[in-house]
Amino acid sequence: MVKVFSKITVFIIVMQMFSACNNNKSLEVEVYETSAEGNQLTQIRDFSIEDTQVEITLNPDEEFQTITGFGGSFTEASASLLNELGSDNRQKIIEAYFGERGANYSLTRTHMNSCDFSLGQYSYAPVEGDMELNSFSVEEDKDDIIPMIKEAMAVSKDGFKIIASPWTAPPWMKDNKDWVGGKLLPEYYDTWALFFSKYIDAYKAEGIDIWGVTVENEPLGNSNNWESMHFTPAEMTSFVQHHLGPQLEKDGKEAVKILGYDQNREHLKEWVDDMYQNEATSKYFDGVAVHWYASTYEVFPDELTYAHQKAPTKHIIQSEACADSEIPHWQDDKWYWSKEATDWGWDWASDKDKPLHPKYVPVYRYARDIIGCLNNYVDGWVDWNMVLNRQGGPNWFKNWCLAPVIVDTEADEVYFTPIYYTLAHFSKYIRPGAKRIGITVSDDALLATAVKQADNTVVVILNQGKEPKTFSINMNGQSVNLLISGQAIQTVVIPNKD
Repeated sequence: MVKVFSKITVFIIVMQMFSACNNNKSLEVEVYETSAEGNQLTQIRDFSIEDTQVEITLNPDEEFQTITGFGGSFTEASASLLNELGSDNRQKIIEAYFGERGANYSLTRTHMNSCDFSLGQYSYAPVEGDMELNSFSVEEDKDDIIPMIKEAMAVSKDGFKIIASPWTAPPWMKDNKDWVGGKLLPEYYDTWALFFSKYIDAYKAEGIDIWGVTVENEPLGNSNNWESMHFTPAEMTSFVQHHLGPQLEKDGKEAVKILGYDQNREHLKEWVDDMYQNEATSKYFDGVAVHWYASTYEVFPDELTYAHQKAPTKHIIQSEACADSEIPHWQDDKWYWSKEATDWGWDWASDKDKPLHPKYVPVYRYARDIIGCLNNYVDGWVDWNMVLNRQGGPNWFKNWCLAPVIVDTEADEVYFTPIYYTLAHFSKYIRPGAKRIGITVSDDALLATAVKQADNTVVVILNQGKEPKTFSINMNGQSVNLLISGQAIQTVVIPNKD
C-alpha cells in the first residue's frame, strides 16, 4: 500500500523511514522535481512511502566516464537579445544560467565567424588573400557575444569551459567562394589552422580562455541552407594531423582540446575509425563532438559505445541540440509536456527513418537524451541557443527553433520554459569531475543515471508515464523509498557521510 501524505512536486528532502522488522539503514536524501503538474526544481519534503513498485540499485564501485560538464551556447542571436532587454532581466537570465542558485552551467559553446543564429554573415578574416591573417579581428563579437561571456564569468563561482566551433572558413578560402557548402582549398590549410590560433589569442586578450575547439560544425553539410564547409573523415583527420594540431602545438596551445566530427551520431563509427586508426592520426584529437539531429528520440547507443571503445580515454561531447520545427510556445508550460511537438525530420525523413522522428514531448527529448548519453559514455552535453525571441530567432536564414529561455524584448519579459528546468536537473547537481557509476532499474518505466562526486552521489530519474511511481534507491546496504510524480524528472542527492 502506498501512502502519500502530500501530493507533490519537485526537489525533495525525504524523511527516512525506520522499520523494526527491517535491519537496512535508511539513506538521507534531498529530492528535487520538475513535473507537468507545475513543479520547477521544487524540493519535496513531506511524504513517506511504505511499498515501492521499482527498485533502483547503485553500485559506486563500478566507475565509468568522468563528467566534463553541461550547458548551452553563446550565440550572436542570444547575446543580441540580452542587449535589447532591461538590465534587471538581462542579469536575471545570466544568474539563472551561471549562478550557484541557478543552473550553474559548466560547459558551453560558441561560434567562430557567423552561423545561422547570427544577425548576418561575417568572418574575422574578410580580406581576400591575407594568408598571414594580418587583418584578423573579433571586433564583430565585442558588442554582444564577448560581453555576454564576461558577464557569465563574473557570475559563475566555479567557472565554465568554452568550446568554439566554425561553421565555415571565409568564402575566399573555399573552392566555391561561397558561405554555404564547398570545401577548404588545400592551399589555405595552413592559413585556416592559423585562424584557430589567432582566434584563441584574440579571446585571451579579452580575458576569455577557450577550452576546446571543434574542427568544423556539421562537416557533412546542412543541405546548403546556411554557413557550412564540407570535410570527409579522411580530410578532417589529415587537416588536424598535419596542420591544426601542429599549429596549436607550435603556438604553445597544446592544452586546447581538439574535437573531431561534430555532427549527427549515426555516422560516428566511420569518423572515429579514421580519426583513431593509429597513434599518428589520433595524436592531436582529444575526442569527438556529436549532435542529435538524426533523431531527437533515438540515442544511438551502439555508435556512442563504439566510439568510447575505440578510444576509451578521449571525450565524447554532445555539442549541440535544440528543438523544435516551429516557433516557440509562449508562457505555455503544458505544450512543453505535450506529445504534439515534432522535430525537423517529421517533415522530411524518408519512410525508413520516420520512426526516428516521432511526435514526442520536448521535456522528454532532453531528459531522455541526456540520460541515454550519459549511460553510453558521453561526458559533456551542450544545448544550443540559451535565449531566443518569440519568433524562435533572430536567425538570418529564418531557421526558427526553441530555447530554454524565451524573451519578448518589446515588452521586456522573460519566459523560463520547462526545458530550462530540465537541463538544470543535470547541470546544477552533476558537476565537472563526477564519475558515472553503475545503476540498475527493475522497471523500464523509469529511466535513470547516476554519478558520484566528492560531496555526494546524484541520481537523475525520468518518469514518462502519466501516473506517479514509487521506487526505492539502494546503495551499500542502505535504502530509501520515494515517489516521483507522473510526467516528471527528479534529481536525488545523497550526501556523503563523514
